[in-house]
Amino acid sequence: MDFIKKKGPGLLLCLIIAVPCWLLGKVLPVVGGPVFAILAGMLLTLVWKDKSKVQGGIAFTSKKILQYAVILLGFGLNLSEIAKVGTQSLPIICSTIATSLIVSFILCKLMRMPANISTLVGVGSSICGGSAIAATAPVIGANDEEIAQSISVIFLFNVLAALIFPTFGGAIGLSNEGFGLFAGTAVNDTSSVTAAASTWDSLHGTNGAVLEYATIVKLTRTLAIIPITLALAFWRTWQAKKGSGASCGSFSLKKIFPFFILFFVLASVITSLSTMAGVDAALFKPFKELSKFFIIMAMAAIGLNTDIVKLVKSGGKPIFMGFCCWVSITSVSLAMQHFLGLL
Repeated sequence: MDFIKKKGPGLLLCLIIAVPCWLLGKVLPVVGGPVFAILAGMLLTLVWKDKSKVQGGIAFTSKKILQYAVILLGFGLNLSEIAKVGTQSLPIICSTIATSLIVSFILCKLMRMPANISTLVGVGSSICGGSAIAATAPVIGANDEEIAQSISVIFLFNVLAALIFPTFGGAIGLSNEGFGLFAGTAVNDTSSVTAAASTWDSLHGTNGAVLEYATIVKLTRTLAIIPITLALAFWRTWQAKKGSGASCGSFSLKKIFPFFILFFVLASVITSLSTMAGVDAALFKPFKELSKFFIIMAMAAIGLNTDIVKLVKSGGKPIFMGFCCWVSITSVSLAMQHFLGLL
């Protein structure tokens, strides 16, 4: 009862914002519900200054609901399917992820950018856009404005990739499989991978084959959430321990290990074992949809905690970093395909 009193109004507000944004995302998937939700939250904040009565629920949604969304995301990962296709794409995936993280790290130092924004842009660019940001943000302790800034940057290059890559891929003579691999490794968000691959299928009459292949490659990339978030968790804990001079025993396992990632892995294992046992994969589709909706709710909460004026004023450096990551990932993806003889 106390939970409903404290969190209920804010949760309801985020839900009310999320529903139309989710529907808009269905109509315009290249933009996506999360972006609409962040914008709606930020615009509402411009005119509604005192949100004290709903702040508890907003905070809960931006933190806990976001983690629940990542857990449910695991139900969209069939590890057996990923193993069939992912082996071929693994060297390219590892190369693009490493490139993005290195580029963001170097630019963070050169441009003196906040470490959290740099990490979120690097991880979001290299792994799976908003989902990777959702998983990483709680681990590194990113605030709502840092999350909003990163999501905005990722969105910009999502749209550009979805619009440009099908024509670009045709111009440089990519095969159907080559473009599926390119889209799956060089486009950062699942919705934009889907948009780019679907456009290619329409242009080349492949009957959805490229979309299916690109999606599996993209899901293989999503698995990188696990080692990246764990590495960041240990790094952050080590930094805190080093800064405070505390002994190892004074740091609990909960501070080191992001347990929601463990449940994310468990969800993917359940999905994989169930489908291997003959369970229809469609059974897990509602969990995947709920995951997407929870992300939209969380983005609405983040938008409600974000000053859009401040965001625009400070947006130059993150956008430049996102651009550099985007160009680097694109170049490395194509170069690795050439090196491996896949072009």
